[in-house]
Amino acid sequence: MRKYLSESIGTFGLVFCGTGAIVIDHVSGGAVTHVGIAITFGLIILAMIYALGDVSGAHLNPAVTIGFTIAKRLAIRETVPYIMAQAIGAFAASFCLKLLFAQEHNLGETIPSGSPAQSFVLELILTFFLMFVIMNVSTGAKEKGITAGIAISSVIGLEAMFAGPISGASMNPMRSLAPAIVSGNMDSIWVYLTAPVIGSIIAVLAFNLLQEKKPTA
Repeated sequence: MRKYLSESIGTFGLVFCGTGAIVIDHVSGGAVTHVGIAITFGLIILAMIYALGDVSGAHLNPAVTIGFTIAKRLAIRETVPYIMAQAIGAFAASFCLKLLFAQEHNLGETIPSGSPAQSFVLELILTFFLMFVIMNVSTGAKEKGITAGIAISSVIGLEAMFAGPISGASMNPMRSLAPAIVSGNMDSIWVYLTAPVIGSIIAVLAFNLLQEKKPTA
């Protein structure tokens, strides 16, 4: 239960701060700015990894959880509870934002600015790089683990910075699903439910291909 509570709290923080930055930017007439939104996503991920990483691994993302399951770093029996815990945190955050900004129809949902196919490919590639970095920095020496939060949050901030205006740079099915349902705007939600999962799985396969094979006796 500690792991699942950790995932709920972490995902709440991600969605509340990340999509909250989008809402407040809209309410304030652009005071946060696009750069500020990207930095907010990166910083909240950094904080949650260091706060909760030792408890649950700080997945905060069903695509990451599925990737770790494929990589056999998470037991299959824990996959659904992890995703359910993430859902509880994400929906709680979106409902809080709805209560705080009741007049706002935009709750930070991700909507393609171009075609859904364009955003699908973009989200797939973005999640590929995110999961690939996560796979590489989440194992190894202790010093590597200490810098993992910096590496992962940097990738998220970077990708949100340049891809946000096109696809929203979600890379996270739950980060997109919760605000979409609470706001009632389900346009192209399939993009954000499928592309990150596919990108994550491809990243795990690529990571496995690059691993040095241990000599057999």
